[in-house]
Amino acid sequence: MNIYPVNARPSAVTLCKAALATAAFTLTALFAPLPVAAAAPADSAGAASSQPADAKPRIIILATGGTISGAADARSAIGYNSGEVTGQQLVQGVPGIEKLATVKSEQISNIGSQDMNDKVWLTLANRITQIFAKDEADGVVITHGTDTMEETAFFLHNVLESAKPVVLVGSMRPGGALSADGPRNLYEAVEVAASAQARARGVMVVMNDTIHAPRWVTKTNVTSVQSFQSLNAGPVGYVDPASVRFLAPADQTSHTPYTLPKDGQLPRVPIIYAHSNMDASQIDHAIETDARAIVIAGVGDGNVSKPAMEAMLRAVQKGLVVVRATRVPSGFVNRNVEVDDDQSGFVVAYDLNPQKARIFIQLLLANGITAADKVQQAFAATY
Repeated sequence: MNIYPVNARPSAVTLCKAALATAAFTLTALFAPLPVAAAAPADSAGAASSQPADAKPRIIILATGGTISGAADARSAIGYNSGEVTGQQLVQGVPGIEKLATVKSEQISNIGSQDMNDKVWLTLANRITQIFAKDEADGVVITHGTDTMEETAFFLHNVLESAKPVVLVGSMRPGGALSADGPRNLYEAVEVAASAQARARGVMVVMNDTIHAPRWVTKTNVTSVQSFQSLNAGPVGYVDPASVRFLAPADQTSHTPYTLPKDGQLPRVPIIYAHSNMDASQIDHAIETDARAIVIAGVGDGNVSKPAMEAMLRAVQKGLVVVRATRVPSGFVNRNVEVDDDQSGFVVAYDLNPQKARIFIQLLLANGITAADKVQQAFAATY
C-alpha cells in the first residue's frame, strides 16, 4: 500500500457549534443523516451485485465484544465490563445509522479483546470471505476491543482479498460513560464502509474521526480517545458525520492473501521482551517447548544482551525462525547494524511492531515459508 506523508489534518465539519447555538446538542443532532453514495459495482473477488442502482449500500456488522460493547461496573468511577452489549443493541443505540446503509448485525463473539484468539480470527476471515463471495453485503464493519484491534486488522489484511471494504471499530470509553465515543465511532465506521471511496482499500481501522491502514496503526495510549495513531506513516483518511476524505487514491494493486491453516491453529510464536540484565531463560524455554519461531521485542534497534544473543543463535540452530523487532514505538529495525544478521540467520521486522511481526511470521510458517531469506523477503514486501 502506498502511504503518503501527512503534514496537516484536513478541516472537518464542526457539528457541535451549530448544535450549541440552538441549545439542542443531542445525539440525534450529532448523528444527523447525510447523503451516501450508491452501492459500488461488482467486486472483482466476489459475486456481481444484484442491487438496484439507487439502493442503499448493504453493511453487515460482525460484533466481537470489547469496550464498545461494555457496561459500567460500580467497582470504580471508570469501571466497566467488556462484552455486555450485543451488536444489535449497539446498532439500535446509534441514531441515523439506518440512513447510511441497510445494516444487519451478527454476533461472532462477545469478549474483551485481551481474549482475542485464533478461533475468532479464523471465524471472522471465513465469514467475511463468505459474505463477499455470496454478495451478501457491500462492506463489513467489525466491532472490536481496542487492546488487540490492530492485530486483528493486520491478520485480516493478510488473509482477505476483496475490493469491498472491511472496517474495524471500537471505543475507548464504554457505553454509559461521560462522552462515550462508541456511537460516533460506529456511525463513522459504517459511513466509511458504505462509501464508494472505500473500495479497493482493503481492511481499515476507524477511530476518533480518523481512518488508518492496518500495516501502520497502533494503540498508543491506555485511555485517550486519540490513542490510535499510525506512527511511521500517518493516517490514510479522515471522516466526520458529513464526509469521508481519503488522502490518496486507492491502491489498485491486488495482493495475494495467505492461506488459512487447515487445522485451525496458527503456529506457536512467543514474543520475548528485552530488558536490562536479560538472561537466556525465556528464549531457551521457547526452544524447549516447541515454538516454531521467536519474536524479540528488542531494545533500540532490536538488540538484546550477550546471553540472550547466544540463546537466539541456539534457536536458529534448532530450526526456529528468529525475528528481531523493537520495543520502541516507532522507527525501523535494520539488518546488519550492531548484529550480523546475515551470518546469524536472523530476520528483522523493519517497522512492524512485535505483535504484528508475530502474526506475520505465523502466517508465513502456516504457508510453508520457513527459510530466513524467504521470510525476510516477505517482511520487505509488506510495504
